[in-house]
Amino acid sequence: MNILIIGCGKAGSILTQTLCKEGHDITVMDVDSEVVTNVIDNFDAQAIEGNGLIVKNLLEAGVESANVVIAMTESDETNIMCCMMARRLGARHSIARVRNPMFSEQIVFMREELDISMMINPEYQTANEIARMLRYPNALHVESFAGGRMELAELRVTPDGVMDGLMLSALPTKLKLRFLVCAVMRGEECLIPDGSFVLHGGDRIYITAAHSDLSKFYKQFGDVKNRIRSVLIVGGGKISFYLVRQLLELGMQVTIIEQDMKRCEQLSDWFSKAEVICADGTDQNVLLEEGLADADACITLTGIDEENIILSLYAKKLGVDKIVTKINRTSLLPISDSVGLENVVSPKNTTAALILQYIRAKENSESIADINSLYRLADEKLEAIEFIIRKNAKYIGVPLKQLKTSRYSLIAGIIRNNKRIIPAGDDCLKLNDSVIVVTTSQKVSSLDDVFQD
Repeated sequence: MNILIIGCGKAGSILTQTLCKEGHDITVMDVDSEVVTNVIDNFDAQAIEGNGLIVKNLLEAGVESANVVIAMTESDETNIMCCMMARRLGARHSIARVRNPMFSEQIVFMREELDISMMINPEYQTANEIARMLRYPNALHVESFAGGRMELAELRVTPDGVMDGLMLSALPTKLKLRFLVCAVMRGEECLIPDGSFVLHGGDRIYITAAHSDLSKFYKQFGDVKNRIRSVLIVGGGKISFYLVRQLLELGMQVTIIEQDMKRCEQLSDWFSKAEVICADGTDQNVLLEEGLADADACITLTGIDEENIILSLYAKKLGVDKIVTKINRTSLLPISDSVGLENVVSPKNTTAALILQYIRAKENSESIADINSLYRLADEKLEAIEFIIRKNAKYIGVPLKQLKTSRYSLIAGIIRNNKRIIPAGDDCLKLNDSVIVVTTSQKVSSLDDVFQD
């Protein structure tokens, strides 16, 4: 596909790199000449210096032949205008990054009336991700498919625990549950296991199951954490705005520590049931006075990655059960994992993943199975993709045990008429099924890529 990216900051760079690897024709436009030079030097993409609000610049970038235009400048208004102009000039689809909470309640209206294909709010999406982590405190990450009817959870195998040294084929004899271990992250390597695979302490495993079965799995194999009732949030920015609303609706007690007095006043006006403290969240005395040691969860959302890491490590030292750390710099992600910070969120990675999901769906809109959702996991080494089978295909009605599957992919779940199916060898795929595929290949864009002839 021909894709034009306007604005190439941190999220734009991640997106450019990923789309180039997938073989798309990428053109990047930015007002900063250094950014343009960096793109040309580091990516297999064209880059021009220019402003996306100027028609001449858009035409020079080939907007009239673009399949997708993605506007990711620092200005919401600029992104919206760029998308509107791009559509008028011939671009087939447009995506705008819009971060101001003022627009959040009218995104649907704006998208429809302004003819913008997709509007993404990174902070809102990140808040949703954190809320899922707090709903399921035993899991490192949880992603929902098919409207929440099936879930993919990431867990860590406890060294010397029940699962350490256990062969996957032995699990069914120990549990009367329907679940599937569909991927394992061991060190830096992501693996699609078979029945002979033996789990090791420290492995991160990915399991598909219904929520009720996941809860039972935790009780038998995991370090069960209690339900989260009290949450301490350090940093009162946009993510906090969206997150606090959700946590209060879930009945959680929320305390926010924020340095800026004006922002504290705003948060107090918006959330009368939350406790808002105007103080330095990096001050040890403040943290202790506000009950960090007794909190069920600590969420570090300051604008400085290093502060978030240090605060999270301190919360871990105090014995806080659930800790979520916001990190934007990709280079710090392996470091955070190595020091035991397991629940990490990155708004720019979330944004890139959502845009990639949309582009793949459009790229394969004429295929037999459409992409309905896509998630990138395991330090972006693993993808979980939900396909919906729209047309008849050679693999429909054939038992899975008779189909040859790529060694890089696994059918992890099937949703049929609101029924959850954890697949076994005798199960078959049918028309209109939602099919969840877990893969270590980033070239799976249809179910045809999963099955081999």
